[in-house]
Amino acid sequence: MKFSLAFIALTASTSAAFQHAPRTPTARPNLTRRNILAGLETAAERVKSAFSAKPAENQAFDKLVKTNFPGAISNKDLVTKVVNVLDGKGFTPANTLLATSFCADELARILEDEFNTVYGHNFNLGGLSGFPFAGNTGFGAMSAHIPDDGFCLLVHAPHVGISKDGVIGKVERSGIALVDNCCGSAIAASNYLKGITDGGAKITPKLQQFSDFQQGAVQELILPFGKRLNEADNRMKELPYALYDSQDILVRDIINTGKKGIKSGLALLGGIQINTGPDTLDYFHPLRFEFYDSEGNMVEDMLSKI
Repeated sequence: MKFSLAFIALTASTSAAFQHAPRTPTARPNLTRRNILAGLETAAERVKSAFSAKPAENQAFDKLVKTNFPGAISNKDLVTKVVNVLDGKGFTPANTLLATSFCADELARILEDEFNTVYGHNFNLGGLSGFPFAGNTGFGAMSAHIPDDGFCLLVHAPHVGISKDGVIGKVERSGIALVDNCCGSAIAASNYLKGITDGGAKITPKLQQFSDFQQGAVQELILPFGKRLNEADNRMKELPYALYDSQDILVRDIINTGKKGIKSGLALLGGIQINTGPDTLDYFHPLRFEFYDSEGNMVEDMLSKI
């Protein structure tokens, strides 16, 4: 087969076009596999950045929240204190993987985003109402993503809204005139449970439908708390604490099952997210803050430090 000189020249030039020329090394930012900058700012500096554009503290509303939820602190105080405690244990933005188990509601992303600013993108373990639906498989995958010789901060919490006039279970949302339910999944489960305890509803196979299996699971997981919620002075106030008690059992069981995957250590922060309107700070009622060593043993209760 004969080729023209023009064809041979074209082939040679085309081949040369796909040969990589030697590159001069260029300085690159120190990126972790979670696509966050590491080493450029301290954790404390990142906390300051996380809250730089947040609303100022409203003293009257602060008192309202803390009267309804004794023990609650603002997200700003929470993140500042948690980061300070963990900094003393060697947790840094470069060696810490954040894992969360929060509700799917966009309001639950507020605290998540604030911790993201410090530690980078999180591994999501949670689903409706904040239950850890990723389970043992998710925890195992998450553990494999912890930096070598690094740590994990795992934060889990159901959430509840409080409106500017103090109605628990309701919250103002940006761009929506309606003062909306919060948490909608939890309230739906509570209503389902009330229908059973009041004798007006029955458990049906629909709980297991794949198209809504998370909500079905929430409704089943809240069943043991029927009497407690019926006897509560304020059902909406008691609801997130009942959910927390159920989730706390699951989270600690998941940690125990997957503890061999823990590397240098794991900090577990659990509590209640308290969502407020767009013009006020969000709050958190911390109920558990513990440190687990590399063997998965709980070695320090740090709750009193926050």
